[in-house]
Amino acid sequence: MRVLVIGSGAREHALVLALRKDPSVTALIAAPGNAGIAQHAETRAVDPSSAEAVVALATDVRADLVVIGPEVPLVLGVADAVRAAGIACFGPSAAAARIEGSKAFAKDVMAAAGVSTAHSEVVDNPADLDAALDRFGPTWVVKDDGLAAGKGVVVTADRSAARDHGAELLEQGHPVLLESFLDGPEVSLFCLVDGETVVPLLPAQDHKRVGDGDTGPNTGGMGAYTPLPWLPEETVTAIVEDVVKPVAAELVRRGSAFSGLLYAGLAIGAAGPAVVEFNCRFGDPETQAVLSLLDSPLGELLNATATGTLAEVAAPRWRDGSAITVVIAAENYPGRPRLGDVITGIEDGTKDPTAAVLHAGTALREDGALVSAGGRVLSVVGVGADLAEARTNAYTRIAGIKLPGSHYRTDIGLAAVEERIEV
Repeated sequence: MRVLVIGSGAREHALVLALRKDPSVTALIAAPGNAGIAQHAETRAVDPSSAEAVVALATDVRADLVVIGPEVPLVLGVADAVRAAGIACFGPSAAAARIEGSKAFAKDVMAAAGVSTAHSEVVDNPADLDAALDRFGPTWVVKDDGLAAGKGVVVTADRSAARDHGAELLEQGHPVLLESFLDGPEVSLFCLVDGETVVPLLPAQDHKRVGDGDTGPNTGGMGAYTPLPWLPEETVTAIVEDVVKPVAAELVRRGSAFSGLLYAGLAIGAAGPAVVEFNCRFGDPETQAVLSLLDSPLGELLNATATGTLAEVAAPRWRDGSAITVVIAAENYPGRPRLGDVITGIEDGTKDPTAAVLHAGTALREDGALVSAGGRVLSVVGVGADLAEARTNAYTRIAGIKLPGSHYRTDIGLAAVEERIEV
C-alpha cells in the first residue's frame, strides 16, 4: 500500500512514524512535510488546501491511500476530490467536516442527536452582542464560529475581555458563538468513524493554555498525555455510546456520513460528559502521545475506515504504560512567533526508546542548519511504565534541546500524577 500523508506538523510526523511500522505500507510520501518527516518519508511540495494539487500529486505518486491531517483541506472538500478521482481517502467530506468548520452546525447536530453540550447562542450583529453577553456569565466562553486553529476561544470571568474578543471577531466578519461554561476536567477522545461504525482510541487530555497552571491565552495545544488514570473505563464507554455514536448516526441521517477521525472534546462534569467541541481530524498534540502507544498496524485501520470496512477489522491493540507530549514553542507564541532560530540538541539520543522528538514548525536552512519555522516548533514524546516515568523521560529529553527564546510548559500531566483530578 502506497500512502500519501497531507500536512506538515507534528501530528503528521506522528502519523508517518506509525505508518512506517505497518508492514503493509510499502511506500510513504508526505506533502509538504517538514524537516523531521523528511527523514522517514519522501516529501513533496503541495498546497494542502488545493484539491486540484492534492489529486494531481496523489495520482503522480500512485497513492493507494491519502491521509489528510489538517482540518482546513477537509472543510474545503479536498477529501471529496480525492475520492472522486478513485483514490481511497482517510478524512471526511466537506459536508461532514462542518462538524468542526461550523460550531453552529455542530450544535444543531448535537441537539438533533440528543447529545449533552453547553447552552449556546450565535451572534452575527455587533448591536446584539451586549444583550447576548448579559444572558451568560459569570464565566464567559466566546468562540469564533469558524476554524481558528484552537486559538479563537476566550474563556474569562472578565466581561470586558469577553466583549472585546466578541467585538473583534464580529469586526472581522466572523459570527460569534457564546456558550455557557462547562466545569470538570476535559477529555479528548479520538474515534475512527465509518458511517455508523465507531472505534475509539485511547482517551487523552490536552493542555490548551500557554502557561503552567493553565494560565495565559489559549493555544493550539501545549501538551497532552494518555491514558487518563482518573477516567473510569465506563465513562469512555458512555462517551462512545451516548455522544459519538448518536452524532455519527445523525450525520448519516442527514446524508453526510462521516468517514475518518471524529474527535470529541468533552468536559466531565457532575452531570456526566458534555461536549465542548467536535473536530474532524486527529488532534495535535494528543495524536503524538496516543499513536506512540498503538500496537496495531495504523495503515490497516486508516485504510479500512477509508474503504468502508472498519467493522471487519480487529479493535486496536495498545502497549502498556503511558505517553506524554510536551510542545516546545517559539518565542512570543501564541502571538506572532519569532522564526528562523537555530535548533540544536535534537540529534543527541535519537535512538532513545523512551523519548522521541517530532517536528512541527521546522525547516532546513540552505547551510543545512535546522531552524524554527512556526509557532509550535517541536513535540517531545516521552513513554514510560506509568505517567510519572513518561514525564521524566520527556523532560529529560527536552533539557538537551536548545532553541533561543523558546518556552514550554513544565506541568503537562502533573495534576494526574499528583492525583489532583477528580470526576
